[in-house]
Amino acid sequence: MNAKTNLLLMASIMTVFGALMIPGSISAESSQVTVTPINEEVSLEKTVTTMNVPEDNELPWGTIRGGASDVAERYPIIIQFYKGEDPIHFAQVDAKGDGSYEYKFRVRNLDLNTNEFVNVFQGEYTVKIYKVIPNTNDLV
Repeated sequence: MNAKTNLLLMASIMTVFGALMIPGSISAESSQVTVTPINEEVSLEKTVTTMNVPEDNELPWGTIRGGASDVAERYPIIIQFYKGEDPIHFAQVDAKGDGSYEYKFRVRNLDLNTNEFVNVFQGEYTVKIYKVIPNTNDLV
């Protein structure tokens, strides 16, 4: 492997470990990363991980963060939440100048009619993160 490929591999691994940094007792399990070429210039990087939100969660916010990495300019990062096979929540965020990103979402809401807290997310979810990255392989 050449140096650029090694750097991309390390950046992808760092992104996987930093993909779901959620405060408190909300946790993310191990993730799987696949890269699919789109054309000669860019590929689609897909990260799939599992998020667990306990029943007794009291935190109002969750956060998904990705570390600095190579991202193709002008392409947003797409984040999808699924409960089983059912789509629950989709989001789109822009990468910062260094290729990092952050998405904050509500985990609990206050119901103004009953003045009680309602869990928006509870249980196990599959989270899919899509990123367009520059190609590093000259053969693509």
